[in-house]
Amino acid sequence: MRAAGLNAISTYVEWSLHEPEPGQFNWTGDADLVNFLNIAQEEDLFVLLRPGPYICAERDMGGLPYWLLREVPNINLRTKDADFVRYATLYLNEILNKIRPLLRGNGGPIIMVQIENEYGSYYACDIEYMDMLKEVFVKKVGNKALLYTTDGAAASLLRCGFISGAYATVDFGTASNVTNSFLSMRLYQPRGPLVNSEFYPGWLTHWGEPFQRTKTEAIVKSLEEMLALGASVNFYMFYGGTNFGFTSGANGGAGVYNPQLTSYDYDAPLTEAGDPTPKYFAIRDVIGRYLPLPNMSLPTASPKGNYGPVLLEPVLKLLDSRSPFVVIRATGDQPKTFEALSVNQGFVLYETNLPPSISDPAILRATTKDRALIYIDNQLRGTLSRIDKIFTIPLESPYGHRLSLLVENQGRLNFGNEINDFKGISHVNISGIPLTNWNMTGYAFSDVSSLRDLTTIRIDSGTLNKGPVFLRGKFTIVGQPLDTYLDTTGWGKGVAFVNGHNLGRYWPLVGPQITLYVPAPYLREGENELIILELEYVSQTRKMKFQSVPNLDTL
Repeated sequence: MRAAGLNAISTYVEWSLHEPEPGQFNWTGDADLVNFLNIAQEEDLFVLLRPGPYICAERDMGGLPYWLLREVPNINLRTKDADFVRYATLYLNEILNKIRPLLRGNGGPIIMVQIENEYGSYYACDIEYMDMLKEVFVKKVGNKALLYTTDGAAASLLRCGFISGAYATVDFGTASNVTNSFLSMRLYQPRGPLVNSEFYPGWLTHWGEPFQRTKTEAIVKSLEEMLALGASVNFYMFYGGTNFGFTSGANGGAGVYNPQLTSYDYDAPLTEAGDPTPKYFAIRDVIGRYLPLPNMSLPTASPKGNYGPVLLEPVLKLLDSRSPFVVIRATGDQPKTFEALSVNQGFVLYETNLPPSISDPAILRATTKDRALIYIDNQLRGTLSRIDKIFTIPLESPYGHRLSLLVENQGRLNFGNEINDFKGISHVNISGIPLTNWNMTGYAFSDVSSLRDLTTIRIDSGTLNKGPVFLRGKFTIVGQPLDTYLDTTGWGKGVAFVNGHNLGRYWPLVGPQITLYVPAPYLREGENELIILELEYVSQTRKMKFQSVPNLDTL
């Protein structure tokens, strides 16, 4: 990034990453924020810090922790709601105390700190809430860095996102008129530099849609116009990323639901693996016409590993009574939400007995968030899907049998007015008869090492009519491990783990993402282990392969 002529880096700080449960803070490993900030300073980069509490970022629930919905189910997120403000203040105090030595006024790299995020796009327009947040930031940051806000480039959005005493900036992409966008900013920030705090050189992609691309020519044109005006520009995203594990969010609301890919490559100037694209060099050329470029070597694509196919053997059915991944068992007259069960991500199995006398065929109906595999007496009967708005399914000869719904959380809404996106099922009935007396089993996959000692079981390839299956395989790397991509072609839908690291969701039946990015630090010289949880369809070959090129654009 420095080689491209950039002199600052902007980063969100995700509340849910750093406080996964109330009062339990995490600042190690991938969550080592201070180390990240120190590296930025070593690389001669200023920092624009964006600690939220809400960040969007296409992350689950916009970076808000799921447990807010468990602790206070009727909580009004992103408002002056006393519970939300209390929890948010505790989090912000923790993070702002930690980064205070790294503020510019204290000799650190942080020159700007953002309050909230695009608040003008949220329905609440709660000015008191924004003022409460500002008080927290002013107390901890003071005059050691500039406080600012980011909103869409329209007066209607700035009206609710603006805070007196914080610098108002706007965000927009290549489809917007540069002059008009900055005129909107000037309505609320009449003096000071023009700032586009999120200029989009790419865009996000949802499952089932073509990979989104932004033309380099359009980026160059808009960037040239902004720099000619003397504006400051922050690219979002300049470096693509990955929503490892179950961290990707979803867009939607009002009955629409579109979850994002695992990959957050974003068609950015630097790819998911950090490789420069032609877009990178075009942007650098424009910057070089306005600012001196650093005298340093330009980045090149890192070598990638082509480790070939891995044979996967089935070792455990997820719904097996001896499954080591059960984290909670509960009962209730009505189904409980994931949040009420303290299941943040992944899956919950809901089970009940069907009435002894109902119509044949019967119609099962359930409000589903987000996807449910339907079983009767452990035999697959169909799927309910929030994406496809399928909330009913006919069932033949269902009476007196055991009904099981394996529900998957595909990502909480991260933007809009419905981010209190509880997961699970509700309003379940069969041919109009409400179903009660539920057994619920929650699963979590923070540690899959217990699968290493299991022996192979027998299953048939093709559709998994008796429930999801874990499969395991080994592969050997000679020499220093390299970045690689796991090709999931021929499989259905599931989750992949390499050496215990959750690579995230795969879904080649829907696309467009076919490969999962595997960073070299996840691998080791010698023997490595690949584990997958396949939900729906086992490849006839029972193989996945590690290859040197990504495939993010196949439908």
